[in-house]
Amino acid sequence: MNTPIVLALPYPAQGHVTPFMSFSQKLVENGCKVIFVNTEINHNRFVSSMMVREKDNNTLDDETIKLVSVPDGLSPEDERTNFAKQCVGLKSSLPSILEKLIEDYGVSCIVVDFAMGWALEVANKMGIKGAFFFPASAAMFALLNNIPMLIHRGIIDSSGLPVTKRTFRLSESMALMSTETLYWSNTANDPINAKTLFDYVMHCGQALTMSHWWLCNTAYDLEPAVFSFLPKILPIGPLLRTYNTNYITTSFWEEDSSCMSWLDQQPHASVVYVAFGSFALFEETQFRELAFGLELTKRPFLWVVRQDSVNNKNVSYKHEFEGSKGKIVEWGPQQKILSHPSIACFISHCGWNSTIEGLSNGLPFLCWPYFSDQVYDKMYICDELKVGLGFDSDENGLISREEIKAKVDKLLADENIRLRSRVLKKKIENNIQQGGSSSENLNKFINYHEPNTINS
Repeated sequence: MNTPIVLALPYPAQGHVTPFMSFSQKLVENGCKVIFVNTEINHNRFVSSMMVREKDNNTLDDETIKLVSVPDGLSPEDERTNFAKQCVGLKSSLPSILEKLIEDYGVSCIVVDFAMGWALEVANKMGIKGAFFFPASAAMFALLNNIPMLIHRGIIDSSGLPVTKRTFRLSESMALMSTETLYWSNTANDPINAKTLFDYVMHCGQALTMSHWWLCNTAYDLEPAVFSFLPKILPIGPLLRTYNTNYITTSFWEEDSSCMSWLDQQPHASVVYVAFGSFALFEETQFRELAFGLELTKRPFLWVVRQDSVNNKNVSYKHEFEGSKGKIVEWGPQQKILSHPSIACFISHCGWNSTIEGLSNGLPFLCWPYFSDQVYDKMYICDELKVGLGFDSDENGLISREEIKAKVDKLLADENIRLRSRVLKKKIENNIQQGGSSSENLNKFINYHEPNTINS
């Protein structure tokens, strides 16, 4: 049998690219070759932070993963955080390029991010197999699959905007959701962008009918109610990053590994790890409250602070807030950090990658969501899994230093939360071990080579 050649097409954001590369490495481990497609800007960031031992910076070992860059349809001065503009640019510029890639590399299957779902129309046109990969929770996958139901129930209008701010359930057995989790509505102050994003999501969702495979970076034991509601979703995660001498880092920033030797010097289960992903922004006042709150805990802390984390680009933080109790890095090897025995808890924005990485290491959470599905993830962590706590804002909308200290102390004093975290870790491990549900689902996909069935 010929080696399967898979084209992997993530949405060009850090939280999408990272699990997609982990998925690609799983494919390679099972005898596939992968054409991994990034936009030119992200490809250049990707390669500049590469940690690979190989002949050039475009392949892994024997060219089983080929990194390919494509234009995103935007001009150099366009802002890539304008999701609506980026989605339009991708959809208009990539179809013909994908056709050429499929022909040039002899691609036999294309796996696309949900947010690139329109690309399955290209696969269908070319007569090759196609599959969806969803990098967030199965609950969010189910939400996007049920937009017509949300309109019918009066939760959102025909433009996708919430009729009122409220919580709801997709089914009686599923966890509460909030209208704040609808990421296209985060641009509600810009109705043109909101409508553009909603139309784009609807278009991507319509392509679900072109794929037999709906793969999701989650585990059955993390979200059992969702799989009862929508059993077509197949959990294949958590897809955790593999560190070895030949791994490709998907980081858009250079990782500062000095934090690992610092962690080695800290007592067991003592360090508060703080990281807010690749998009979250802080006002300077809130940033300083967080810094002083961490100091108030009198515990060692490791804090990831991107250069663009604060709206005021001139704010000085590293020398002011880093001392004998704390270490600050601009970016770090998060999975290595979370698995370190000195980590006690995770103050997180609750992006899905961070969520499953923390849960996979049995860590309790302090939840500080920024936008979109992070709001749902926070609710799920605190109210359903019961392995975390949220922060309460004061009358000015600020999370105070006293609140930060109080919640850190409360979380680390709660033995029940820590016990539930450890139990959940074991359940997740069982899912990804050989014979576990995630492992078996991944094997089913990899070993599936019957022609014309995936697109049927």
